[in-house]
Amino acid sequence: MESKRTGIGLKGEELAFRFLTEKGFKVLERNFRCPLGEIDIIGREGDVIVFVEVRTRRSYRFGSPVESVDVRKQKRLSHLALYYLKVKGMLGKAARFDVVGITLGEKEEVDINWIRDAFDFQG
Repeated sequence: MESKRTGIGLKGEELAFRFLTEKGFKVLERNFRCPLGEIDIIGREGDVIVFVEVRTRRSYRFGSPVESVDVRKQKRLSHLALYYLKVKGMLGKAARFDVVGITLGEKEEVDINWIRDAFDFQG
């Protein structure tokens, strides 16, 4: 049985996927899993590999979804991205980190905030 929190996260990831593809973003993989964790969406814009973290919340009461991607999460995503680039033979490729913040209102209104190049690699 999926928790309410997981359900909101999955809904947010689906909304982010549709939003990004409607904007012309080329999705390479969704929910890439490895021993280090998971990357929500991996895509490409031109020659740049883009690692996308999707954060979904029901309100702004505890801050925006984008603000929840703290330095600890950035480091984790950086290590995941490095792992992905290594196993896919893409270490020389340009890469960036985007964050898609989604807020689902009480009346099912949706607010999507796509931050390109949201943070730099965190070693």
